[in-house]
Amino acid sequence: MTLRTAIATPDGKRRYVRHLFATIADRYDFITRFLSYGQDRRWKRRLIEMAELRATDRVLDLACGTGDLLFSAVPPARTGVGLDVTHRMLQLAQQRRNDPRTPLVTADMLALPFGDGHFTVVTTGYGLRNVPDLDQALREIARVLAPGGRLLSLDFNRPDNPMLRGAYHAYLTITGSLLGLALHGDPDTYRYIPESIRNYPGAKAVSQLMTHYGFTAAHVVPVLGGLMAIHVAAKPLATPDDQLPTANHSQHLPKL
Repeated sequence: MTLRTAIATPDGKRRYVRHLFATIADRYDFITRFLSYGQDRRWKRRLIEMAELRATDRVLDLACGTGDLLFSAVPPARTGVGLDVTHRMLQLAQQRRNDPRTPLVTADMLALPFGDGHFTVVTTGYGLRNVPDLDQALREIARVLAPGGRLLSLDFNRPDNPMLRGAYHAYLTITGSLLGLALHGDPDTYRYIPESIRNYPGAKAVSQLMTHYGFTAAHVVPVLGGLMAIHVAAKPLATPDDQLPTANHSQHLPKL
């Protein structure tokens, strides 16, 4: 089965992504720095600045990896929770900072184990592109955000210009293949990135989806000439009854 076929369906992508990130967890920070020309942390600092965090904020960082965004958010926010589907990522995050203000949870973004309206800010770095069901992920984020809460996401973009998109994919494919072969003995390991971008709707379409699921002021901040993007959106102060979430989640995070 080819990589493209493996991630062509939600179930296939779910299985592939879980296996992939368990495989690359210990090299994840190196890869993100390498593929971003060393700018990854600067982009994440920019996202945190744009969040305008307050001491009263309760932050949820999704697909938190080894904790870059989470640890940058707390402080200035009083507390934050990091969630990732890959337990090894959270072990590495805990090695960086073992702090009761930043509990770490192994769970799926598509079924968040938190009560409605629990958080005032949700952040994610490279999370939305990797979920097998983007619509469900946005519904869950809207559900756990309190009215007036903010969503901020950093991710690769899918350039509109066909020539630029082709060159971008070619660079990521060649570089990813060489890295995968050198680090894991498998060229497909990091070829997942350009393949995931092929299936990604792109920053503008994701912003439109945010609006569709009830977010307001959704907009895109281009990064690296538009090859990357930061999404910013807010949950309205009042949500119409017909847009309220219907899922009943029995698990809740203890009060922070």
